[in-house]
Amino acid sequence: MRLPTGLIPPTKLERDLALQCVLSAFATGSFLTGTAVFFTQIVGLTGAQVGLGMSVAAVVTLVLTVPLSRLSDRVGAKPLWVVSALVEALLYFAWPLVGGFVAFVVLLSVLASIETAGRSARNVYRIAVFPRETRVRALAYMRAARNVGYTLGAAAGGFALAIGSREAIMAVPLLTGVLLLVNAGMILFLPPIQRELPTKADGEHHASPGALRNPGFVALAACNGVLSSHQVLLNVVVPLWLVERTDAPHTLLAWLFGTNTVMAVFLQVRASRGSETVNGSLRAVRLAGWSFVLSCLLISLTHETVGWVSILLVWIGHVTITGAELWQSASDWGFSSELSDHRRLGDYQGVWGLGYQIEPVIFPALYTFLALQWGAPGWAVIAAIGVAAAVLAHPAARAAQRHLERIGAPVGA
Repeated sequence: MRLPTGLIPPTKLERDLALQCVLSAFATGSFLTGTAVFFTQIVGLTGAQVGLGMSVAAVVTLVLTVPLSRLSDRVGAKPLWVVSALVEALLYFAWPLVGGFVAFVVLLSVLASIETAGRSARNVYRIAVFPRETRVRALAYMRAARNVGYTLGAAAGGFALAIGSREAIMAVPLLTGVLLLVNAGMILFLPPIQRELPTKADGEHHASPGALRNPGFVALAACNGVLSSHQVLLNVVVPLWLVERTDAPHTLLAWLFGTNTVMAVFLQVRASRGSETVNGSLRAVRLAGWSFVLSCLLISLTHETVGWVSILLVWIGHVTITGAELWQSASDWGFSSELSDHRRLGDYQGVWGLGYQIEPVIFPALYTFLALQWGAPGWAVIAAIGVAAAVLAHPAARAAQRHLERIGAPVGA
């Protein structure tokens, strides 16, 4: 059976990177599925300790994101990606040896830091290795591939949980480690990239200023982080709303997540078309904003509806949230490649990554409170937050663009 042509990346490099995405997402997805069980039953932690440890790791990651990302500009993106992938794999082999809260926090924080360095290096590599005209398309294929990998990984993790024995659960991080070792090998054999790295002085040309000195880019990263809060709606708020505020059956959740996965796999490449430029990315931001607002409107109505009307509105609302996810992702790739100084890609990707730190720190508590405590007015506030981010992204993008022109940064390449 052959897949439709549109689902297969057209070039060998795109196919190789898509396969790498499937493998790495399969590996981490299998572990993520059973983390709650592993940390409580194997490591012996309470739920409160697990949450606290994750918060500590998040703070460590926030502090180290930019410094770790700048390593790509010093040692090169591919070498950093390979080393990070190898160390990440080895750290997973250490999970069965962990006992107690302190060891858990230390390993989780180190792992999160290594993943941050590797993610930044990976993003720099992907931007640098593809020509401007195919870059966003390639990134869309890779994101679709990651969704496939996470789905397969969740199934593998779920199988281990279904077995339920201590040995089966302990085998999950070991499987993840083995797969990530293979992943590191795949990265090693990817083609090298050639790009200009910043120097203190090159004749009369001094190193270009860093991303933090580009206020438009910093503001745009924050707007992108706010728009990425669709993940909080998808994974936290809507499930809680469905269970506590609607009469829709709880089994609908499985169909919602399935719909999201199918749309992400089959529609991400199509949704990314046209986002190769700043103007195209701004168009994607507007579409993401409208989808965000429509989702809030539809789901807020389900507190008063019953039966099939509730089911249909929740499902359509989830579809539109997924639309916001697809268009926000497309705009992300366009902005982060077109509005970065390619002489400092690591630095710029680090600052861009800070925007994503907004989501887990602020929005789970804020959106849950607004939706579940305020009801329809709370959903209106959530929609307004999304609209504000989409609107402010426009002047921020133009300011970032003007900054790059002033410092003579190479455009999009």
